[in-house]
Amino acid sequence: MEAPEVPTEHLHEAIEHHHEANRQAWTLGVALTSAIVAGIAAVASLLAGAHANEAMVAQMKASDQWAYYQAKGIKANLLVSQSELLAALGKPLNPAAQEKLRRYKEEQEEIKKDADREQQRSAHDLDVHEIMARSVTLSQIAIAMSAIAVLTRRRPFWFVGLGCAAVGLAFLLQGLFAG
Repeated sequence: MEAPEVPTEHLHEAIEHHHEANRQAWTLGVALTSAIVAGIAAVASLLAGAHANEAMVAQMKASDQWAYYQAKGIKANLLVSQSELLAALGKPLNPAAQEKLRRYKEEQEEIKKDADREQQRSAHDLDVHEIMARSVTLSQIAIAMSAIAVLTRRRPFWFVGLGCAAVGLAFLLQGLFAG
């Protein structure tokens, strides 16, 4: 007697169709999260560049202030040398020169404060730039891990990518609150 045939081919096709639908849904999820992470990376990149530019501008302003500080110091030194020369020759000291010397010293103190303030601003902007750059880097790694996950069809790579994206987002938020 012949064994009855069980029509499993239809069942096999249904399982394969269900498996393919799940794979497409998962791939769509990976693509969507990658697009969101790319948006985060774009924002972080824009902010990183802006803070780098601000750091550079502040450093240039500080350099200008230090040059101005030195110019005032040179003028003050010339007045001191002039006064010493007049004193050595037995000539009377110019009271206006003494007033200028005092004014130069006061101006130097204000210029020094401005230069220090600009240097601190530059350092702060550079720190924020570095935080934002970390966010960009981790976001890019997250996107790469998601692509590897789709190519190899292995979800653990995607989860690693999601972890990198979460840390990248944390750096973005840290940079926003530090800025």
